[in-house]
Amino acid sequence: MNDETKHQDLRIRTKKFSLRIIEMFVDLPKNEVAKILGRQVLRSGTSVGANYREGYRARSKPEFISKLGDSLKELEETTYWLELLTESGTVPPPKLAPLLQETNELTAILTTIVKRAKSSPS
Repeated sequence: MNDETKHQDLRIRTKKFSLRIIEMFVDLPKNEVAKILGRQVLRSGTSVGANYREGYRARSKPEFISKLGDSLKELEETTYWLELLTESGTVPPPKLAPLLQETNELTAILTTIVKRAKSSPS
């Protein structure tokens, strides 16, 4: 698989992740805690793919690494809000387990990309 194919796959995967976050948000209970936490996870979760796309179109290697770093920060924040949704009893843990798994997988993928970019010659 070439780099362009991998990039397209990751573009699609991060967009699907955003759509899953939106679906989860729409299905949240209609109470104040769910509303507040839901908006936070909606913002951070949907920005992962946007930052990835910006990074892929970066004008320089440092800009690429920075934007992917932003995606990683948003994934970490998304994990935090998802954990709060379950640990607060707002959403049953099994409902959010697949999203948490995807945040972990995307984090691993993007971390690998950033490490490789940092270690490769300019």
